Amino acid sequence: MLLFHIADIHLGKSINGMPLIDDQRYWINEFLKKCDEKDPDAVLIAGDVYDRVNPGPEAVDLLDYLLSELDTRDIPVFMIAGNHDSGPRLQFAHRILAKSNIHIAGKPTREVVHFTLDDPDGMGPVTFWLVPYIYPEAVASILEDDSIKTYSDAMTRLLEIQEIDSSHRNVILSHQNVVANGEEIERGGSETMTGGLGPMEYTVFDAFDYVALGHIHSGLPVGRSSVRYAGTPLCYHFDETKYKNKGIVEVVLGKKGDEIKPSVIPIAPLHKMHHISGTRDDIYDEVENRVGDGEYVGITMTDMRFTSEISDYLRTVITGRGGVLLETLSTYNEFSFSGVTATSGDVRKKPVEDLFADFYKAQTAGKDPSEDELETMRYLGELVRNGSESSNEENAQKLLDKLGKDKGDNV
Repeated sequence: MLLFHIADIHLGKSINGMPLIDDQRYWINEFLKKCDEKDPDAVLIAGDVYDRVNPGPEAVDLLDYLLSELDTRDIPVFMIAGNHDSGPRLQFAHRILAKSNIHIAGKPTREVVHFTLDDPDGMGPVTFWLVPYIYPEAVASILEDDSIKTYSDAMTRLLEIQEIDSSHRNVILSHQNVVANGEEIERGGSETMTGGLGPMEYTVFDAFDYVALGHIHSGLPVGRSSVRYAGTPLCYHFDETKYKNKGIVEVVLGKKGDEIKPSVIPIAPLHKMHHISGTRDDIYDEVENRVGDGEYVGITMTDMRFTSEISDYLRTVITGRGGVLLETLSTYNEFSFSGVTATSGDVRKKPVEDLFADFYKAQTAGKDPSEDELETMRYLGELVRNGSESSNEENAQKLLDKLGKDKGDNV
């Protein structure tokens, strides 16, 4: 059985104010060409389908186009919500769509949404389990179990009450920060701007033959080759230019117990991203001699600040080749505040709990915050990341309730 695994499409994403919808439309059309060539038995989309909770109309239309085209090809789709998505919005009309073999899980439920293909390849049934992004407090509420405190606990308790038939093949979709023995895999770059997802050990998925992950943008395996991130289809951050083979994760399921070795089918982007870091002279040489046509360029200068003359010259050369100068940074222009050294991009890349830890250490001569203090900040971060503007008052009360419980009601 042949599966195509993708994730973190982030439809509607912009980089420094420049929309990438045309780049995403191009990638989807290239993806559909690969579907025509390979004829996969199913497509797995493991979360962060949209870039934000309230996607714009162009992003919604693009997802509609992708799903409609897969439907015309009679390719089943299994899709979950990630931490960037609104689960209720993503699963709108999911019962109707299921009649076209498009299966969507937007919100975690006590009974995990799952579908079984009886015998797609002559090797027995395959069940697809769809677990959208979860966090401990949500699962504790669903299961009415206040002992659930960690992400690993949440997934373990949720899965152990499911009726999983281990005699046949099982595939799970999950959108989490999955780690191996407490160690995170290398992040891509753009996912650190939202951050905050607590770690979940890959061993919680031991009952599954393949684990289709979303969230980490680097697209690497975790713990074993069959627990795999798809990575982003495009570079959404200049840190991600180091990953040369972005594309589709191709998964071949053999009979039950066969080793699974996913591979990547690369898809070249409409516009290549090109990051340059060095002195002014290095940058001039790179831009004048090695920047290609139509590239999106980011530049970090190490020996001086950018002036309007330097920026104008570099932009003229790049736009003259049909490209875009998306970002200019200078590490020479570092600043220090209360003992914390940072560049202008650092703050927007960090989750709120990490910013709190940095500030705490700066104010206490390098002392680390306590685990209780960190846990409270993680909880606050989850309320912010998973709430909406209308739920701010409710979230504030939740935080006060938690502070009261953690501190013996002495708040």
